[in-house]
Amino acid sequence: MKWEGNRESENVEDRRGEGGGGFGIGLGGGSLGIGTVVIAVVAGLLFGVNPLSILSMLSGGSGQVAQVQPAHQPPANDRSTHFVKTVLADTEDTWTALFRERGATYVDPHLVLFSGRTPTACGMGVTATGPFYCPGDQKIYIDLSFYRLMRERFGVSGEFAQAYVIAHEVGHHVQNLMGITEKFDNARRGMSERQANALSVRLELQADCFAGVWANHANQARNILENGDVETALNAASAIGDDALQRQARGEVVPDSFTHGTSAQRVRWFKRGIETGKISACNTFQARQL
Repeated sequence: MKWEGNRESENVEDRRGEGGGGFGIGLGGGSLGIGTVVIAVVAGLLFGVNPLSILSMLSGGSGQVAQVQPAHQPPANDRSTHFVKTVLADTEDTWTALFRERGATYVDPHLVLFSGRTPTACGMGVTATGPFYCPGDQKIYIDLSFYRLMRERFGVSGEFAQAYVIAHEVGHHVQNLMGITEKFDNARRGMSERQANALSVRLELQADCFAGVWANHANQARNILENGDVETALNAASAIGDDALQRQARGEVVPDSFTHGTSAQRVRWFKRGIETGKISACNTFQARQL
């Protein structure tokens, strides 16, 4: 991915070192192997799912943060920080132009780099939850140490795969600005867990599609993609589909518990976004087949 030398966003807040460190996982009523823990946290990294929910589901108990361990604080001017700022700036430029075409105004989100834990408008954010978007303060929260887990556990490498993580969370911000998040929250009230999960899948797949829309326009405007970049993002989507995660962690798949979509669905909707570059192509809520 070609990004060095491009504009860097000023909307990045670095809180690393303020939260007291990394994380440990304790599980009431039993224990899980480190492999399962890594699956859970990488899921959070890539697609915003709360790993503690996965751990609870897999253990049959309730997951909780049990201990906090010291974390290394990278320098504020390291390559990863410059990368995040550049990718965020690219999403700002892309979505500002797309919103303008629709007669609307894009409000830039802020991105918070943290380690350990940090307060958010959505509650206390901890490393174990992975990257997530909080509609309450319109901020994206990310601990960059998870990129290492991407490489080590799933062999997902490449800077475009990392950019995809950020673009997916920005996709949730776009949903918030477009009023989709509010409609989603209102619609799932009173739903059964199964129905709410199915609606959540559509929300997440749309964020995947929006990430693809960003990549399409960013590449047209700034020629950011290199050979193999798209494949790295597709590999990430495939590796962290709900079915792939459950099969690896449990040996079985429970479709009714899906909240983010299968590997094939994630790949399909990201490809739709990057191939069409159209926001209108990402209406997962009206799609008959995901």
